[in-house]
Amino acid sequence: MIAEGDKAPNFSLEADDGTTVTRDSLAGKNVVLFFYPKDNTSGCTKEACDFRDAFPRFGKVDAVVMGVSPDSLESHRKFKAKYELPYRLLSDEGHKVADSFGVWKEKSLYGRKYMGIERTTVIIDHKGGIARVFPKVKIPGHIQEVEKTVRELK
Repeated sequence: MIAEGDKAPNFSLEADDGTTVTRDSLAGKNVVLFFYPKDNTSGCTKEACDFRDAFPRFGKVDAVVMGVSPDSLESHRKFKAKYELPYRLLSDEGHKVADSFGVWKEKSLYGRKYMGIERTTVIIDHKGGIARVFPKVKIPGHIQEVEKTVRELK
């Protein structure tokens, strides 16, 4: 798992809008990357909509918000349209970026073990460093914690 103070890992992911997002393309910006398990599931939808509702406030502090999951670009486009999400969703189908950030983990559901994304938010500062990691995110109150952290980066 990455740690606060580390340099953000290099990455390159396709976004739902047809662009490619890399660590270097985000240089000079504060970035909120929220890793989530799956489009159109209850927890992920709630989290995505919380970021949607707070999105204008992130713009006021010059922060870029993006969601990352292993879903396909087509799945992301449908999810984005359905919930009117104003930020880009990045497709990490091979989970290479999730691996490099340390959020691809063994999970358990009803006694069944499987690999997947552990809901995690990572804040990258304008210098490309890891400013904050929120592992095992619990959705209620999370958006307020993220906003507070981003405001402090200003």
